[in-house]
Amino acid sequence: MLYKDLSTVHALVSNLFQQPKTKEEWEQYKLTDDQVNFFNENGYLPNIKMLDEKQIAVIKSEIEQLADVKHPGHHLFYEFHSNESADPSTILFHALGAWRITAGLHDVLWNPRFVVAASQLLGNAPVRFWHDQLFCKPPKKGGVVAWHQDYSYWTRTKPVAHLTCWCGLDDSTVENGCLQYVPGSQRWGLLDKPELAGDMMEIVNYLTREQRKEFNPVHVPTKAGEAIFHHSLTLHGSGENKSEQPRRAFVINVFKDGVVSDSDDVLLSGVPPVHKGSKMEGQFFPLLFKGIDG
Repeated sequence: MLYKDLSTVHALVSNLFQQPKTKEEWEQYKLTDDQVNFFNENGYLPNIKMLDEKQIAVIKSEIEQLADVKHPGHHLFYEFHSNESADPSTILFHALGAWRITAGLHDVLWNPRFVVAASQLLGNAPVRFWHDQLFCKPPKKGGVVAWHQDYSYWTRTKPVAHLTCWCGLDDSTVENGCLQYVPGSQRWGLLDKPELAGDMMEIVNYLTREQRKEFNPVHVPTKAGEAIFHHSLTLHGSGENKSEQPRRAFVINVFKDGVVSDSDDVLLSGVPPVHKGSKMEGQFFPLLFKGIDG
């Protein structure tokens, strides 16, 4: 039986989220000026309510199903790593493409709380989808995500007009490997690309003497259902899960409408190439939000 590829549907496919019908209903999800200013200054914005308890439960269940390599939609993943950790004693589950497979992880892309905030942080611009990710760190042996800039993995698109939303499905703490950021590092320019699940501190080798002085990470704990937005050049990473609890999250990566391909190569596994210089659009890169007035 052919499994339905949800990338062909550019709208909600379930009742997990409700689409606002009026401008006033959309505006309830807007970030404050202080929040936007914090993001612009520091390169990240923490503790944004994204999901309620029911939504969290549905998405956790979907991730549990997708972890099974026998799931009938598994071939739709762009990447699937049961363990991407460079340290064999730890585990980092990492996968791309879940939006194509299950309804909840598809519909989070159109969550009003997400798209309104994303548009604001991209300069009140229309928001287009890039790709999603799943990250799971099991209890006691969850692996690290090395310090990195997201755009260092995305140079096959330009200009730099990208945004990441990390959303936790469990309470995220220092002990279980919450995200860490270097405030203001989005102004450092593009750095060399480290191995994502390798040596956490590899990035230090790529920093100037001045940048090393300014390398002052902050831990950013979150509650389940809260998101952190960050600029695609902001340095971030996360440590091991040393706790008794899992640390599960999904990530939505987007860019400002108008970003183009900078490569004739395949951009995501299984997705037809977008000719260099051509606008990123179509089945796999849908427009998620035109704007409140759009």
